[in-house]
Amino acid sequence: MYRKKIKHPEFEDFILPFGGKLRSDNRWVVLSKIIPWKYIEQEYTTNLTDTVMGAPAKSARVAFGSLIIKEKLGLTDEEVANQIQENPYLQYFIGYGSYRDELPFDPSMMVHFRKRFNLKSLSEINEMIIKGQKKPIKPKNKDKDNDDDDKDTPKKGKLIIDATCAPQDIRYPTDLSLLNEAREKTEHIIDILYMPLKGKEKKPRTYRRCARKEYLLCAKKKKVTKKQIRKAMRKQLSYVRRNLIHIKKLIQKSNLRLLTRKNYKDLLVIHELYRQQQYMYDNRIHKISGRIVSISQPYIRPIVRGKVAAPVEFGAKISISLINGYSFLDRLSWEPYNESIDLKQQILMYYNRFGYYPQSIHADKIYRTRENIKYCKQLGIRITGPALGRPRKQIALDEKERKRIKAMIKRDERYRIPIEGKIGEAKRRYNLDLIMTKLDNTSETAISVVFMVMNLEKLLREFFFSLKNLFFEMLFYIGRYKKILVM
Repeated sequence: MYRKKIKHPEFEDFILPFGGKLRSDNRWVVLSKIIPWKYIEQEYTTNLTDTVMGAPAKSARVAFGSLIIKEKLGLTDEEVANQIQENPYLQYFIGYGSYRDELPFDPSMMVHFRKRFNLKSLSEINEMIIKGQKKPIKPKNKDKDNDDDDKDTPKKGKLIIDATCAPQDIRYPTDLSLLNEAREKTEHIIDILYMPLKGKEKKPRTYRRCARKEYLLCAKKKKVTKKQIRKAMRKQLSYVRRNLIHIKKLIQKSNLRLLTRKNYKDLLVIHELYRQQQYMYDNRIHKISGRIVSISQPYIRPIVRGKVAAPVEFGAKISISLINGYSFLDRLSWEPYNESIDLKQQILMYYNRFGYYPQSIHADKIYRTRENIKYCKQLGIRITGPALGRPRKQIALDEKERKRIKAMIKRDERYRIPIEGKIGEAKRRYNLDLIMTKLDNTSETAISVVFMVMNLEKLLREFFFSLKNLFFEMLFYIGRYKKILVM
């Protein structure tokens, strides 16, 4: 059940038990006026499964405000509840009318808060925050035959785009460790299914002690040869195969309902994991489509980044655009993809947000494909970067023209620096480098909220900077007025 709470408390009406008033220039008070709470309420209620039966759900302001507090302060779910209990400014931020000396909710509710917001709704809320709480514009369907009209439309601003990975909090996956984990989980499932048959039939043999010793014999070595790894994998594959056969026979005699939802999910994942590992072992390869790298989080895929520190990362791949210092999450995918295919969609999203195309696009070399260059040329958009193919021979140009081209190339490279800094800010300050949530939808929410919090921080900085300028202007005019009086 959900009780609508569209009316939000006024700042002047917040009651403190120890007297006094909240400061109007506090960051949480300012943030509460920036966020479009009414629109969030509408989106929040649409994602609730049942708004009539059951206990009343927490309000949209409590749910969304708690997510903002968590990512802004870098807290755990338990610490978020404790901080709200102790801080009156945070209580005002989540919609309380007076100070309450009690936990606002159980920390486990944070998982449900993340489930009740999806990527689409969060991207719309992010755009409303940036545009000053104006409703998001619905995407327009562009016809392919209108290229000439699009070329004549005015071009404004710069579109800076890039892609990165948001790694999940999982153990570094090796084929041998995954098979050993699968073996241990299947042994646990066999123990559960055998319980009703205890004393009636002989328990299937799993050889778990021998399997464990053989795994540690290879895993504990500092230097392991390929031959030793292959031998250890062959043995673990045979143990997993035997266990799956035993489980298939036990299901016919025992009750499958004895397994919990997690056990049943693990069993389905282990079947696919065994198929993949057996195929790679037989064909002596290390690549396969849809490769599972975590049994508990089977949606995670390896993302090849090519970086020195982390050539392969395991998590969601995201495409980001930076416009006037504000970041937008344009795409999030758990499957690896080439980010150059997102360029056309990101240009169209820019048009839908502002009503015009960008004047120039600043991106990596990977975006400069022939198809993308042709598309930008049709729209009259300049895409930065070197020309494709062999370097052309030096054409006789005057000194001014050469200096102009050289300065333009340097300037284009400098324009790309902010998006690298924004990605670094998200990973160093807001923990985008290690996503701790365990579900795919909650991880998507956590990633999206990070970019929203960064935009809120930018709005806060602009607000306090304008107050500072206003203060110095007042001092200037007061001093000037005093001089006139003295004269």
